[in-house]
Amino acid sequence: MAEHVCPWWVGYLLASPLRRLFQKPEQILGAYVREGMTVLDAGCAMGFFSLPLARMVGEKGRVICVDMQERMIRSLEKRASKTGLLDRVETRVCSPTGLELTDLEGKVDFAMAFAVVHETRDPAAFLSQIHGALAPGGRLLVAEPSGHVSAKAFDETVLAAEASGFASTERPEITRSMSVLLQKPG
Repeated sequence: MAEHVCPWWVGYLLASPLRRLFQKPEQILGAYVREGMTVLDAGCAMGFFSLPLARMVGEKGRVICVDMQERMIRSLEKRASKTGLLDRVETRVCSPTGLELTDLEGKVDFAMAFAVVHETRDPAAFLSQIHGALAPGGRLLVAEPSGHVSAKAFDETVLAAEASGFASTERPEITRSMSVLLQKPG
């Protein structure tokens, strides 16, 4: 992943309940996630989206949470345990160069990469790994912080995703973000 990675302690700010005032996970993801799905949260940090996703997928679904910082993952596990959702959440610490998803090839229904692509060393490789994990017809929501990532850089991310085999299907409006919904051909 990236040369500059968000420090682990910023995870507490990212997971803050105050963030829900302008970014509500259920509203952002509700149109894409259903009960029983397998969902990938790539760059999950301390789980701002992961825990709502675990509620959304229900008892028969699962959320695979991947981050390269072990402290973020451990905090997410504690939060999931306190809320009774740990049985729906699978955590993984990835390497700086890969998401370690080969065992998920073609098994993920929906994936999200929220404010993380700009931190990767190789966005094309990152997106390609997610593409491989998605089932045919699976979708990926990419959102990048508009105050931190330029429109040009975001457009380059979309082009890299399309070069990885994704088709752009829509540009959802998410507060303080540039976003795109991508789909793996079915």
